[in-house]
Amino acid sequence: MKKILETDLYAPIRDYLKSEGYHVQAEVNHCDVIASKGNDLIVVELKRNFSVDLLVQATDRQSITDSVYVALPASPGASRKKHWRKKIRLLRQLELGLIVVNFKSKGPEVAIICHPLPFQRQKLKRKKRAVLSEISNRTGNYNQGGSTRRKIVTAYRENVIHIACCLEKFGPLKSQQLRAMETGPKTLSILSSNFYKWFQRIERGVYDLTELGKSELNDYPDLAEKYRKKLDLKTSQPA
Repeated sequence: MKKILETDLYAPIRDYLKSEGYHVQAEVNHCDVIASKGNDLIVVELKRNFSVDLLVQATDRQSITDSVYVALPASPGASRKKHWRKKIRLLRQLELGLIVVNFKSKGPEVAIICHPLPFQRQKLKRKKRAVLSEISNRTGNYNQGGSTRRKIVTAYRENVIHIACCLEKFGPLKSQQLRAMETGPKTLSILSSNFYKWFQRIERGVYDLTELGKSELNDYPDLAEKYRKKLDLKTSQPA
């Protein structure tokens, strides 16, 4: 298949804009395409791929007009991909339009995916509550920002580690006994769902650590040591 160049995008977009009644010029004041109709002015930036440079270039053109589009060659199956939908959402947030050119055997087809319209950012209260809840349920900062290969210590995982340390020290326990050790209201849910495969039910209502749990608990030495010391302190205090 022929490699598509930025210049290949020009003719289909020029013809499309002309069919909409615009006067079209190329390479005007560093803009790839300029289209005018009365006081209506459109700028289109042509690129082979979506990139940060394209966004910088397109947002620079917003000093000329609010009607700025980026134009890209169509990618097969892109509309079904989550990553593509996120790119469109980003363009909407930047108040940029998107044009795609599909190079078919019968000739190129131009499609307007979104127009450069004012964007009203919506903040979802439930997402904010979820973040605040996660922060309040963590006992410390056990993660490194930007890490991708290390397992993230969430409030849920911290709760799991706390329960595991209790079972490690005292052996099989019931959820009520664990909650008495301040493992929290989600204890039974964590044990029964067993998301990390750390726990096993040995009889009705009684749980113990699995071999996997014993092994993976060592992946969190700082946090495990914190809970072990806390348990040692509690058991050493007089009743």
